[in-house]
Amino acid sequence: MKTYTTTAKVTEAMTARAMGSGDMNVLATPAMVALMENAAMLAAANDMEEGNTTVGISINTTHVKASKVGATITVTANLVNIDGRKLTFEIEANDEGGLIGKATHERFVVNREKFLSKLG
Repeated sequence: MKTYTTTAKVTEAMTARAMGSGDMNVLATPAMVALMENAAMLAAANDMEEGNTTVGISINTTHVKASKVGATITVTANLVNIDGRKLTFEIEANDEGGLIGKATHERFVVNREKFLSKLG
C-alpha cells in the first residue's frame, strides 16, 4: 500500500492562539489535521490519472500531546483500503517526544474540472 511521510516545523502561525482554536502557543489541532490531510493527499498523488485529484471527505482524529513552537512534526499516512474511488488512510503524527496524534482519513478520487464545475 502507499505510504507518504512529511515533516514540518511548528511556527507561530500554526499555534492554537494564532488559529483561534485555543489560547496557547502550541500546535493547533486544525494545523495537525491539515498536515495529516496533506500527507494523505501526497500519498495518493502519484497514482492519479491526468486531470484527477483527491478530496478529503472525513477525518476522525485524536490529538494526544501538545507540541511547542519550533518542534519538528513528522506525519506518516498509510493507504489501508481502496473501495472504488474512496481511499482510506491511517495516519500518525509525531514530534521529537513521540506520538502526538492519530487519524483515520477518507479521500475521494475526483476529476478536477467536473468537481469544480459543480460549484456554480
